[in-house]
Parts: sequence; structure tokens; C-alpha cells
Amino acid sequence: METLKRNGDFRRAYGRGKSLAAPGLVTYALRNRQGKCRYGVTASKKTGNAVERVRCRRVIREALRTLDEPIRGAWDLVFVARGKTKHLKSTQIQEIMREHLKKLGVIG
Repeated sequence: METLKRNGDFRRAYGRGKSLAAPGLVTYALRNRQGKCRYGVTASKKTGNAVERVRCRRVIREALRTLDEPIRGAWDLVFVARGKTKHLKSTQIQEIMREHLKKLGVIG
């Protein structure tokens, strides 16, 4: 799985993708034509100081890495940390993530 790096890719996911929100995580999903799944993780300054933002991104990446269900098809996934993310563990984020991805049709 590759990472999203370009601002345009993030903006396309925000604008055209489907989204689901929970107190700990927002998930955007958009089909792509790249033939592979790509993901991006963001945390705004509302989340906290730099240390807290980095921890939020790290916890979300770990939850995605240990997700045991395969992702079907080519998707652009963007995960946005929220205010409560810094208080959650990767296993809790993973449960939210799994629920979002099932509802969006990314995983079976």
C-alpha cells in the first residue's frame, strides 16, 4: 500500500470521496485508477501540539497496518485525526476504522 503525498490527491478524496465520521476518526474513501490502494493520514492543529499530532498519525498508521482484512480494489483512503484520537489506542482506532471501511465497501 502506498501513501498519498500530493495535496491534489487529498483534495480529490475530500471533494469526491464518501466519508464517515466518528469522535476519534474521519475516513474518506474514493476509488482510483492507479490499480493499487493508497492512503494518507492527517491531523490538524485542532488535534493538539506537534507531539500529539504525530502520536495521532502514528496510532492511525499502526491501526491500518495491523488491519487483518484485505482491501478490495484500488482506493484512495484518507484518515483524519480528531480531538479524541490522542486519547485512544491503536486497537480502538482499528475498530472504528474497520467499521468505516465496511460501511464504505472497501473491505468485505
